Amino acid sequence: MIYLDSNATTQLHPEVLEAMMPFFTNQWYNPSSGYRAAKTVRNALDLAHEQVAALINAKPEEIVMTGCGTEANNAVLRSAATQGTDRNRFVTSEIEHSAILRYSESQAESSALEVEKVAVDSSGRLLLENFERALTNGDSILASIMWANNETGVIQPIAEAAAIAHKHGAAFHSDAIQAIGKTPVDVRASEVDFLSISGHKFHAPKGVGAVYIREGIRFDPLLRGGGQEAGRRSGTENVASIVGLGKAAEIMKQRLDADGHADVKSMRDHLEIRLLREIEGVYVNGSLDHRTVNTSHVSFDQCEAAGLLILLDEYGVQCSAGSACMTGKQKPSHVQTAMGISPELAKSSLRISFSIFNTIEECDLAVDAIKKAVRKLRSVQGGPGVGPVQIYTD
Repeated sequence: MIYLDSNATTQLHPEVLEAMMPFFTNQWYNPSSGYRAAKTVRNALDLAHEQVAALINAKPEEIVMTGCGTEANNAVLRSAATQGTDRNRFVTSEIEHSAILRYSESQAESSALEVEKVAVDSSGRLLLENFERALTNGDSILASIMWANNETGVIQPIAEAAAIAHKHGAAFHSDAIQAIGKTPVDVRASEVDFLSISGHKFHAPKGVGAVYIREGIRFDPLLRGGGQEAGRRSGTENVASIVGLGKAAEIMKQRLDADGHADVKSMRDHLEIRLLREIEGVYVNGSLDHRTVNTSHVSFDQCEAAGLLILLDEYGVQCSAGSACMTGKQKPSHVQTAMGISPELAKSSLRISFSIFNTIEECDLAVDAIKKAVRKLRSVQGGPGVGPVQIYTD
């Protein structure tokens, strides 16, 4: 099988697994205990904080380990909702991940926060003038804009957005889950206050993430109890996974510093060139100048993505129709709708996402499989919306 769905999850890096193994076997102690063996485990956790911090140019004490990226996002939003000030508005964008949108909507339903979602342009980039307009009332406590979109890979103007938020007295958070390890992320240069991370998006295990909390900024913990993570996230630490997160961060920093994942970018570009040259009615969606190097979001005329995915799976290629969180949904994704992509074209879109473990040979085999699948599906559909797989919308 050729795996091209690395925005959904990535395979565990062998060096990450190697780093984790001692903490499943002989280094199984509780890091909060006082004896020497436990201090060895504590030292490993401290190292992981340093490794994650180095990846985003933060201080180790500004890193709080979490159970996942969703927890990191929810923790920041919940903290904002409980500040108890006269600022009660939350500003975000129309293309955020459901971990931001659904939680913020729940806060709005309970009247904890008023929520405003700002539009993006046709390339999937935030409209900064609209973003500033949403903040001008001076009653916003937090703004949150994702660093890179999970469907299109489009990178947002984070430094500019953070500066606008601060200008109007709001703290700034970025869901950087699809950016970390794939593109340079610098919390000092961008001046973000909070930032969310998820390990399984860059070759660490599932079930571990982190949130960056700028030193000196107010934060109300989501989980209270034994006071782990300097009192900001209680609960006995998932040591093996945290160690794996740290090791993955170290590996990704080395690769980004070396060449910015030039090999991954080359594969993505090669795939797009071949698709555009060899198949009629192909569209690459989103900004071509501002996106992660591993992601291609492509639409095909007269080919519903549901049918393409079935055929590609049969041909040994694994990718997705937008976000993995949207798989099985029967509507165009909110991201494509916000970009103004027509419902017909949106339902014909594939998200193809590479990792450091893919090869150019796999890329060529995938293109051949896509060509075969498109040709077969078009031959039986006869027109848009007609074919072996139907998608019904409200």
